[in-house]
Amino acid sequence: MGRLFGFEDAAHTTVREREAEALPPAAVRRLAGQSYEEIALWVNEAGYRTTRGGEFSPGTLAILLDNPAIAGLREGADGKLVETGLPALITPEQFVAIRAMRLKNQPDSARRSPREYLLTGKLGVCGLCAYPTAATPANSGSRGYRCPPSTKTITKGCGKVRVNADGLEKYLAEQVLAELAKPEVSALIGQARDDLLAEAARLRERADELRRRQKELGQHYATSPDMSLPAFQAADRQFREDIKQTMARVRQLELVQHVPVGDVADLVAWWHHAPLVAQQGVLVLMLDEVALFPASARGARTVDSNRVRLTWRVWGQSSQAEGAA
Repeated sequence: MGRLFGFEDAAHTTVREREAEALPPAAVRRLAGQSYEEIALWVNEAGYRTTRGGEFSPGTLAILLDNPAIAGLREGADGKLVETGLPALITPEQFVAIRAMRLKNQPDSARRSPREYLLTGKLGVCGLCAYPTAATPANSGSRGYRCPPSTKTITKGCGKVRVNADGLEKYLAEQVLAELAKPEVSALIGQARDDLLAEAARLRERADELRRRQKELGQHYATSPDMSLPAFQAADRQFREDIKQTMARVRQLELVQHVPVGDVADLVAWWHHAPLVAQQGVLVLMLDEVALFPASARGARTVDSNRVRLTWRVWGQSSQAEGAA
């Protein structure tokens, strides 16, 4: 049996200090609402590696933080946690709270992060390298968006752009609401929404077709001596990636169904009381891309047109472009 990260031995009696120091801040980040993807990014950036020398994946980190041994605990025959008297790398209270956050222990909770972000999917990109931005809290705990730095296993960004989420989201709200207030724009919202929902429906059909072809590929490989295993694996991998990307686009476009159609007496008041999914739908309806750039001076928190480049959606052309593809 291999040793557990943070300990020198499989019996968990001796602490490996260099590894153990990573667990308390990782636990704090998890309890603050950060996702395992965000914590894994921080752990890898800080130079920590798994017991086998590789980078942490979100799944590996989730399994580690769900092991009671890191809190000096073990599970009894009845499933209850009991103290072992062995070294604890995080407190039992922290461990219990982290375990309680697991979705299967919260069957009635929504499947979403405790931290909510307005900019979704691939709508936000780095203005320097064009890699999709990620919603990532800063070390202070404040919400933020950033271009993830390049790693071997997780991302391929440049890591040079970080923007405070509150400032960016306020700027985006001001811009889209000002655009929506224009009479010539508000008159077209209903048709534009219908067009994007129709595009989403076409993409769903495309995903279904890709799944059908993927299934046929598997059947062909099973019965044909002409297809090699590497060729099958490469083709199957491409199908899976195409389906994943297509469905991600579908889910993003379908957000526009939450955008109100018709006269809204006070757009600003509506925005402040609208559910997040409706606000996200407005962004998807109005914008093709939000490119983020570095601050002009280190530590600057101002978010304006110097840091954000908006590409406005040209209604009626997205579906034509999809059909041409």
